[in-house]
Amino acid sequence: MKPIFVQLQCAPGKTYDVADAIYKTELVSELYSTSGEYDLLLKVYLSTDDDIGKFVNDNIAGIPGIVRSLTTLTFTAF
Repeated sequence: MKPIFVQLQCAPGKTYDVADAIYKTELVSELYSTSGEYDLLLKVYLSTDDDIGKFVNDNIAGIPGIVRSLTTLTFTAF
């Protein structure tokens, strides 16, 4: 399993609706509200064979109220 982090920018007034929709998918390991340019931060574990872009597009990006997403991959450096 590999962790990815997805930050979401939501339309004004839609952050709670987006968070509820994501929570209901039961696909994310952790879900946080954040300050700054993005409103939500998700931590997702995918198998090494999963296509990250397809996962985000099929399961996250299409949720109504999301304006923009940023996906960050992690690497074992130590």
